[in-house]
Amino acid sequence: MAATVSASIGDTFFPNDGADPDTLIRHADQAMYRAKQGGRNRYHLFDAERDRRARIHRELLGRIRRGWLDGEFCLYFQPKVDMRQGRVIGVEALARWRHPEQGVLPPAAFIGAVEDSDFSMNFSSWVLETAIRQMATWHGAGLVLPVSVNLSARHLQQPDFATQIQSLLAHYSYVRSNWLEIEVLETTALDETQRVFHIISECRELGVRFAIDDFGTGYSSLTYLKHLPAQILKIDRSFIRDMLFDPGDLAIVRGIIGLSSAFKLDVIAEGVASVEHGARLLELGCDHAQGYAIARPMPAGEVLDWMRGWRKPAAWNGVNERV
Repeated sequence: MAATVSASIGDTFFPNDGADPDTLIRHADQAMYRAKQGGRNRYHLFDAERDRRARIHRELLGRIRRGWLDGEFCLYFQPKVDMRQGRVIGVEALARWRHPEQGVLPPAAFIGAVEDSDFSMNFSSWVLETAIRQMATWHGAGLVLPVSVNLSARHLQQPDFATQIQSLLAHYSYVRSNWLEIEVLETTALDETQRVFHIISECRELGVRFAIDDFGTGYSSLTYLKHLPAQILKIDRSFIRDMLFDPGDLAIVRGIIGLSSAFKLDVIAEGVASVEHGARLLELGCDHAQGYAIARPMPAGEVLDWMRGWRKPAAWNGVNERV
C-alpha cells in the first residue's frame, strides 16, 4: 500500500508581519488555512493588508449585529412619482442605520458587510416584513401606498421564497399582493437566470410585482428581455446623472426607454437630481421617476405630510413627448 502525503504551508516574515512569537504564529496559521482553502498541497504568504481589512470587516459586522438587536436599524422611504400626472405612485424602502455616534448611515456604510455574511438572510427578511408591516400601518390610516424593497440575492434564491411571501401577506391580510414590489439587481438576475426567473414567476402568480434594478449596468440580451418575468425596468442613476451633457448616456437612456416600450414594461428613472432631468425624461417618454429633485428618503412618519404638500414642478407642465 502506498500513501501520498501532501502539505499546506503558511509563511509569515519577521519583522514585517509581527515582532513577537505569538503574533507570528497566528499569522502563519492564518496563511496555512488560506493555503488549504486554495486546494491544499500549496503554500500561502501572510498578507498584512488583507488581514487588516478582514479584521475591520469582522468588527463592523459584529457592531451591525449588536445594532440590529438593539433596534438601531429602520427603513426610510423614497417617493416615486408620475411626473406627467403629478401623483405619487409608491415608495422605495431603504435601510438606514441610526448609529449612536455617527448618526443616520445609508446602506453604503453597512450593506456590503451584511451581504457577505450569514447574517444577510436575517437582515433581508427583516426588511421585507418591516416594509409589509408599514403598508398595513398606512392602510390603517387610509393610505394605500405600494412599497418596493431591495432583497439580497441569497434571500431571493431560497427555494421557499414564494412561500415566505405568501405567509407574510396572509399575516398582514389588509395588504394586497400587488402593493408589494421586489427589486432585483440586473446582475443578480443574469448570474442565476433560470432559478431567479422561476422564483419571480412563482411570486407573480401571487400578484407580487418585480422590477429589474440598475438596468443598463449588466449585459442583458434581447432574448433575456423577451422572457423576463418582471414588469418594471429601473434605469440606473449613473446614466440619468450625466444624460443632460453626455450624448452616450442620453442614447442609453433613450434606448432603455424604447426597449421597455417594445417589451411592454414599465420604466422608472432613478437618481433624478434636478427639474431639468425630469423635463428631459418626460420628453423621452419616461413618466415615472425618483430622486432628490422629487424627495430624499424619509422616515415613515414623514411620508404622509410630504405627500400632502408635494406638487410637481411647474417646468414639468405641458412637456410633450418627442422623439
